[in-house]
Amino acid sequence: MLSFAKKWSKLISIGRVVREVEHHGKQTSETSYYICSFDAKVGVFSESVRSHWGIENGLHWVMDVVFGEDRSRIRKGHAAENMSFLRRFAITLLKRDTSKSSLKQKRKEAAWDTSFLEKLLFC
Repeated sequence: MLSFAKKWSKLISIGRVVREVEHHGKQTSETSYYICSFDAKVGVFSESVRSHWGIENGLHWVMDVVFGEDRSRIRKGHAAENMSFLRRFAITLLKRDTSKSSLKQKRKEAAWDTSFLEKLLFC
């Protein structure tokens, strides 16, 4: 068996998504391809893609708004990946707090108030 066949043994189907966007009167098109381990019927496939990007976009938005990740200048070695992990971990801790404050406000409060930080870390 070819190594390609071993690596892709669970490949069942390939899906294609064409996104067309109009911004300031200019229309652009982008095509993405997806490999699937399931029989990609159109409805199931489109729902899977939307669901994936909804989660991805939501997390990216939180990472950028709460931590300013897009402005980060961390580039060397594994530092960017490590910081991304730490930011996601911090978001998990902040989301466990049930108060009505925004994640950004909870982050600031944790920086200013040691007792709130301890509550986040140890509860």
